[in-house]
Amino acid sequence: MKKLRGFEVAKGFEDKNINLPERKTKFSAGYDIEAAEDCVVPAFKPGMNPTLIKTGIKAYMQDDEMLCLYNRSSNPKKKGLVMANSVGIIDKDYYGNPDNDGHIMFAFYNFKDTDTEIKKGECIGQGIFQKYLIADEDNAEGERQGGFGSTN
Repeated sequence: MKKLRGFEVAKGFEDKNINLPERKTKFSAGYDIEAAEDCVVPAFKPGMNPTLIKTGIKAYMQDDEMLCLYNRSSNPKKKGLVMANSVGIIDKDYYGNPDNDGHIMFAFYNFKDTDTEIKKGECIGQGIFQKYLIADEDNAEGERQGGFGSTN
C-alpha cells in the first residue's frame, strides 16, 4: 500500500511510548495530538518566549498538502493556553528534515496567573490535513535545509 498521509514517531522518541494521533469519531476533522513528555507552561510575562511542547511525532503527506495544527477548544478556558502562532503549518518538506527529522511541536502561551502543567499523553491540540493551491506564475524551486523556522 502506498503511503499517502499519516503520522510516524520522530527520531529520538522511538522508545518513549508515543501514541500516534487519532480521530475520536468518524466525522472528526482533526487528529488528536498528545504531549510526548511532562512539561510546564509558565504564566505569561511580557517579553517571554512561547513554550514549545514536544509531540514526538512527524507527519508525511502529498505534494499539495499541509498539516494545520490547531488548539483544543477547551485549552483557553480550562488551562489558559493559546497558541503563539494561532495556527501552525507543517509543510510536506518539514518531514524528515536534517535538523529535527520533522518533529512537530506546539508553541503555547499561558495567560493564567499560575503555571499550567501538561502530562505526557495529554491531548494538547489537533492536526488537520488540508490541500492547498498554488498561484499562477509560481516558480518556487527552493529546498528546505533545516527544521523549525528554517525558511525565514
